[in-house]
Parts: sequence; structure tokens; C-alpha cells
Amino acid sequence: MKPTYFNLVEQSYYFPQEGFDLLDDYLTFYGVSLKYLIEKYDTPFRLIYLPRIADQIKKARNLFNRAIKSTGYTGVYNFCYCTKCCHFHHVISTALKQNVNLETSSSFDIDLIEKLFEKGEIDSNRKIVHNGYKSPDYIRKIMRLQKMGFENSIVILDSKEELKRIMKEKPGRKLKIGIRMAIEEEPQSSYYTSRLGLPNREVMDFYRKEVRDNPMLEMKMLHFFVDSGIKDSLYYWGEFQKALKLYTDLRMECDTLEAINLGGGFPIRNHLGFEYDYEYMIREIVRNIKESCSNAGIPDPDIYTEFGKYTVGESGAIIFRVLEQKQQNDNELWYIIDNSLMNTIPDSWSIHEKFILLPVNKWHNEYTRVNIGGISCDHSDYYNSEDFNQQVLLPRYRSSDKEPLYIGFFHTGAYQDSLSGYGGIKHCLIPAPKHVIIERDETGNFRDYVYRNEQSVEDMLNILGYTNR
Repeated sequence: MKPTYFNLVEQSYYFPQEGFDLLDDYLTFYGVSLKYLIEKYDTPFRLIYLPRIADQIKKARNLFNRAIKSTGYTGVYNFCYCTKCCHFHHVISTALKQNVNLETSSSFDIDLIEKLFEKGEIDSNRKIVHNGYKSPDYIRKIMRLQKMGFENSIVILDSKEELKRIMKEKPGRKLKIGIRMAIEEEPQSSYYTSRLGLPNREVMDFYRKEVRDNPMLEMKMLHFFVDSGIKDSLYYWGEFQKALKLYTDLRMECDTLEAINLGGGFPIRNHLGFEYDYEYMIREIVRNIKESCSNAGIPDPDIYTEFGKYTVGESGAIIFRVLEQKQQNDNELWYIIDNSLMNTIPDSWSIHEKFILLPVNKWHNEYTRVNIGGISCDHSDYYNSEDFNQQVLLPRYRSSDKEPLYIGFFHTGAYQDSLSGYGGIKHCLIPAPKHVIIERDETGNFRDYVYRNEQSVEDMLNILGYTNR
């Protein structure tokens, strides 16, 4: 008897595990029956499980606060949510209920902040970190927030020219600023130094000449960002130590400097065998900062993190039906799904991002190696390699089966809609799938509803100018 897909998973990983279990041979996602959702909404659909967002925030905050307490660290921890990761109101509103601070990256993010303020979901005491390229419009809107009383917003300078543009706007009050330190990129990168921030060797001179004696500026934060995220690697710790050295040098000349921002986020689970010691990494970060500051004889700074993908990534999933299987040669079996992978998980083909891929049903069928293809006409619309074992294994099924095979890509809550353009024109005019939101009330019961239905033909024709306006 050939091993089943269930045997494969059970022998390869700890299963069930957080977020994934079987109920009557159907997969559940954080206890939510995917069979129920499929029967109610049909496929394809994107879902977001909002309680996971709060769980992730609480986890990071608790681990940082525990590390701070155990080391006698005197600074405080500030969790910032990066709005660019997922701009939907239901996502940001859920994060704000956990009293997070916010990080913006573009001009239109400020309009979003103002809407939240109008709705009473934030007040002017909220800490806002302004990253990204500061266009004239972005700067004007930041100044507008200042006039509204957002005194805790910090503008992170990404270049020397940004300060010139800011000063042309004549801030009405003293402006809190930070400086971003440009990192040296990883060896395999196509360039040596990040285009983001000021080169390490130029920061001190810039501070002394342009910031220190300017009565309208108050230096508050040093920001550094490693694009590959916070990892236990020689590369990460090397860049981290450079940032600590620069912070201590700056702090010895600048009494108002009080915060270090560890831009870049924690990784999220992208396969069932994922392991990452969050507690160890956080403890080492806090210990290293304290040790550096103690050696330099300066106070411990407040610690800021900017977590976007970590906050919302594990809350999302996309569910598809397998429409057809095609055996193209002796080795290549294709499962064709009912939407486009390029449209729904665009970073799977653009930057080869990997996600947890699992069948919803047929776990007791034997398994086989497959390629997954979308229904667009593009050669790149496929998925055939998981991060853990470099191949895709799914249950076999027969075309004559009464019930089709359903599959899900999980932990897709970050960036997908931002990259593919939510509600816009998709490749091959394949409509964006319906968007389902799942909440949990105080008694633990689930509530699910459609945030937006699948795009209609009329929606797309209107955007393209084929209908009268």
C-alpha cells in the first residue's frame, strides 16, 4: 500500500501544529473549517483571520518586555506596524486595538493617518515614524500632521537633500527627526551599499553641520534596516554592531537622542518545518544594546521595531480549486487551479517567495509530485518549489472524483494585494477573488463575512474605459 499525503506530513513534521489541523479529514486554519468556507463562498477566495494579528503583536511585545526586565534594561519597547504591508482598514484597525504605533512610507499614508484620526481610532499622541523618500507632497502632509498636534511623529531622514526640502517648508514647531544609516548589502547583492539612508561614515559629520545647531530640529532616533530581516547570521550581527557603534558615538554628542529603530522584521513560517528562536534573538538584541551603552556610559535607548510582514503575514490564506490535471511528460504532472498565481500571490514569481502549501481535502489519498499552474496564458504563472524540500507534493486524485481537490496557500497576508493592485486590472483580465474576513468574538465564536466580492466584468470594463461614465 502506497503512503498517503497524511503519512507524508505526519512523518516529516510535527502535526497538527499551530494554525493547522484536520477535522473530519478536512484542513482547518486556526480552528476555522475550510470546508465550511468553501461550501459557503466557493473558490477562489482570499481570507484573513484577524485574531492572528493581535497574537503576533502580543508575542513580540511580551518577548521584548521580558528581555528588558531580565537584563535590567532601562529603555522601553515600541511596536510599530508598517502600513505599507497591508493598508486595509480592518487590518490596521485590528492592530491599533493592541495600541501599536505606526510607520508610514509615502505621501498617501498620511491621508490614511488623518482618516484614522477623524474616525477616532488614533489620537495625536500616537507615535508615527515617517520613512521612505520624502517628496515635497509627503513633507507638506507631515507638516500638516504636526499642525494637527502629532508631536510624537519622527521624520527619518533618508538623504541630506531631504533636510533641505523640509527646511524650505519652515516647520511651525521644533521637528523631531531621525537619521537612517545605510547598511552594507549582503555579498550576493548586485550593489554594495543600500541606496536607503546616509553612509555610516557621513552621519556624524552631517549631524554636526546640519542638525546639531539648528533650533528647529531635535535629533531623536537612529534608524537602521536590514532588508533580509532579523536573522541569527554573521551578516546581521555585523550590521547591527555597526549601528550600535554609530548610536553610541552620536549619543555622546547629542543629549536628545533616545531611540534606536531596528527596521527590518522577523521571519514568518513559510513551511511546516520552520524553526526560529524569537526569544533568543530578542534577548540577544536587548543584551547587546545594553552592553554597548553601558560600556559607553550612556543611557539605554528606547527600542523601536517596524513589523509588517510579521504582524499580518500569518493571518492570510488563498484557497483554490484544482480544475484539471495534465500529464505533460513522464515526469511533469500539472494541477491547473481556478485563478492566476501571478495575480493572487505575485511575489511567488517576482521574487520567488515561498508559502505554506497544503491540500484542504483528500489527505488520505496517496501523494505525488506536481507543478501548479494558473489559468493565465503566461509561462511564469506556476508554482513548483517549496522552500523546505524544493518540490511540491500533493494528493493524487481522479478527474472522475465527485469532489474536486482543493488547495490553499497560507501565510499570504502581507504585500499580495499591495503588489498586485487591489481592485484593479489583472493579467489576462482574470478577476481578483472574493475577500473573506474572519473575526472571533469575546466568547470565542467565529464570524465570517465577505469584505468584497470577486471583481465583475463591469468593474474591469469601466476601468478600461469601455463603459459610459
